[in-house]
Amino acid sequence: MKKKEFVTQDLLSKIYQHASPGPRKLPPERQLAEEYGVSRFTIRQALEKLVSIGVVTIIQGSGVWINEQARNSPLVYNSITEKHFDRIAFRLVSLHKKLPDRDEQQVFGLNEDEFIWQFCRLRLVDNRKVQIETSRMPVKDFPDLNQKAIESSLQQYVLSKGYRISHLLTSYQAVVINKEQAQLLECKKGLPAMQIRNRGILEGGRVFEISDIVDIDYSCTYVIPFNHDNLARRRVPQGV
Repeated sequence: MKKKEFVTQDLLSKIYQHASPGPRKLPPERQLAEEYGVSRFTIRQALEKLVSIGVVTIIQGSGVWINEQARNSPLVYNSITEKHFDRIAFRLVSLHKKLPDRDEQQVFGLNEDEFIWQFCRLRLVDNRKVQIETSRMPVKDFPDLNQKAIESSLQQYVLSKGYRISHLLTSYQAVVINKEQAQLLECKKGLPAMQIRNRGILEGGRVFEISDIVDIDYSCTYVIPFNHDNLARRRVPQGV
């Protein structure tokens, strides 16, 4: 692990290890550089990473303050949502309507004759293709979905329709890039990647989107509460 990455992860750990009442701040750059045995430039890079993921705020003349609200989310860091929108671009690959299969009817609560949108888009970060996203959304909820909406923020598009997004249900699986994906991403076939499956859920519990993402540059950090009940359940022999 590079020094910058170690410092970032260790500072994250220390932020989440302690929960003192009232505002908290990190030590000055010089002190951190001495403690970690690295240059102030490395410390500055690590702090910039923490700023980009919303964990700290740098106030000129005051120091580096910890964002206590960030502690309320189990997802500390996600390379998909870390980047600012001015560094991200989306490129539409395909968009069409189709009748839902049985699984899609079940997920969206649709009849067999109610259409859904299916589209594929590429995500570029700093002009580099890193992600293929294939998504489906009900036509009746989003009748005017178009290229402009798909090549910008889909979540903002959903909010603009008056819907309120509640949460995402996400699953992860390690995969390798196939030939077709390699051509789209302009990378080598067989490259390791992360497959991320999402269900976007509105307030009230209705699913508004299913997405299947393949990302060749994905990383994340979570805070997971220790589950005593789960440990106890797994220790009980099966069949007892």
